[in-house]
Amino acid sequence: MSEESMTRPQAPAKGVALITGTSTGIGLATAIEAARAGWTTVATMRDLGRADALRAAADAAGVVLDVRRLDVTNAGDIDREVAYCIDAYGRLDVLVNNAGSAAVGTVEMLGLEAFRIAMEVNFFGVVALTRAALPHLRESGGRVITISSVGGIVGQPFNEAYCAAKFAVEGFLESLQPVAKTLGVGVHVIEPGAVSSNFVENAGIDVDSLLASAGSYVPAISAYLARTSTQFASSNAQQPADVAAVVLAAMEEENPDFRIQTSAWAHDFVATKLADLDGSRVTGLTAGWVASN
Repeated sequence: MSEESMTRPQAPAKGVALITGTSTGIGLATAIEAARAGWTTVATMRDLGRADALRAAADAAGVVLDVRRLDVTNAGDIDREVAYCIDAYGRLDVLVNNAGSAAVGTVEMLGLEAFRIAMEVNFFGVVALTRAALPHLRESGGRVITISSVGGIVGQPFNEAYCAAKFAVEGFLESLQPVAKTLGVGVHVIEPGAVSSNFVENAGIDVDSLLASAGSYVPAISAYLARTSTQFASSNAQQPADVAAVVLAAMEEENPDFRIQTSAWAHDFVATKLADLDGSRVTGLTAGWVASN
């Protein structure tokens, strides 16, 4: 298989969307929904060896995707793929920043390198791609849509690195939004809650190793893992396609909000933080996630 897909969609219908992190989950579902809705979709991922699920989903949906390799931590990849959109299709209308990585553990367990990696992927990748895309989005009057998380608003136990990066993303984009708007570019963040998945597997967690490194934190992290795995598998969790539908609406609606939660639960959870001036409501709530019975 070549480094990039040789199959290209036809000329843009609604426009050209560049989407990162499309090998699984929300990114995969968003690529399919965008293509189904008539967008020329450049679906990217760090490792094209993981593209089989995306290709199978595209075949099942009867849509054509332009599948490309893009590591959001690699400046050369970013410049190449943004230029590719312009060279291949003549424009770029939407950037969907979806690529991300989890980091489960508290600061004593993880060390600084895990925090640096989380920031590189989840924050600096968003900054770099947004910066590269903005000149072309100014030309098209396009949009930057970034998949954040309720963890970009509410700090969560054993997600210090991830939440720190997502907080940074939200601060960056909230600051950028009014500036970009003066030039006709929309900036929007999508905040899912739990999305149905095998949480432990998708987060790359080796539970035995995690517990072995936890030391004094074993009771707290055991309670956290039990609660979170249940939450991600519960009826409260959304399907990736549910979140993709919200992303597509943000791509197509005339004037979407800046901050968009993807479920009633996510809305209420974020609202708890935004009304919590002294932090007691949030920390009181999340303390229950790590309490051993």
